[in-house]
Amino acid sequence: MIVVLALSVCIGLSLGLMGGGGSILAVPVLKYAAALDAKTAIATSLVVVGTTAGVGGVRHALNGNVAWRTGAIFAATTMAGAYAGGRTASRINGTVLLVAFSAMMLLTAVMMLRGRSNASPRQTPIPVVWVTVQGLGVGFATGLVGAGGGFLIVPALVLLGGMEMHRAVGTSLMVITLKSYAAFGGYLSHVSIDVALTTSVTAAAVVGTLVGTQFAASVSATHLRKAFAVFVVVMAALILWQEVGVAFALLFAGPIALWMGWRLRNG
Repeated sequence: MIVVLALSVCIGLSLGLMGGGGSILAVPVLKYAAALDAKTAIATSLVVVGTTAGVGGVRHALNGNVAWRTGAIFAATTMAGAYAGGRTASRINGTVLLVAFSAMMLLTAVMMLRGRSNASPRQTPIPVVWVTVQGLGVGFATGLVGAGGGFLIVPALVLLGGMEMHRAVGTSLMVITLKSYAAFGGYLSHVSIDVALTTSVTAAAVVGTLVGTQFAASVSATHLRKAFAVFVVVMAALILWQEVGVAFALLFAGPIALWMGWRLRNG
């Protein structure tokens, strides 16, 4: 339990600093360290991440790092998509969900390192149609695999929407809170959670996110984006290793890790 709580603090740090990555860490922690089955781990992570993101989102909002218009539209559409994804998950094997989770993580890491590294933040509001379409797609995908969604929402806002990284982090946390609870509503029809464990993990994660949001503004946006990408690849490889073996982890995550190392070394 001490290991679980220590890792839960890291869940909060990830959310507070990067506006995502909470479920990328929460699902493996709950699945492997707390010994929950895949679907229970996913459902529990939604409560933990949703609550923790809400605390971090308030801190970012007080610092002016939330795009309320874009966030409100994104939240509404992702909530609808997340609920549908959570209901659909009842028909899919837990291992398949975790492998799909890993594949999405690897794609996100590539996006974060390849796209718009030198782009200027967008000066006009992101079009409503774009926000709606992206929100539905991200919501369904992350609701299906239990991810809070920051590791897809932040890249979507930064790479496709042209939003400045720190502002994308704050906006992502607001969206994650609402969407995570919507996805959890979808899981409630076929999964029950351990309330005591969920409360303990959430409390530890909240401590982490308070620390993370305190230091987020002082971290370079470029360094934050690179750290986010590396973190995602490492966690994807670990999940693949546990679920389908080291050979598959090397086959899928290995080439991306090598490319990432070359990319980081050459700027």
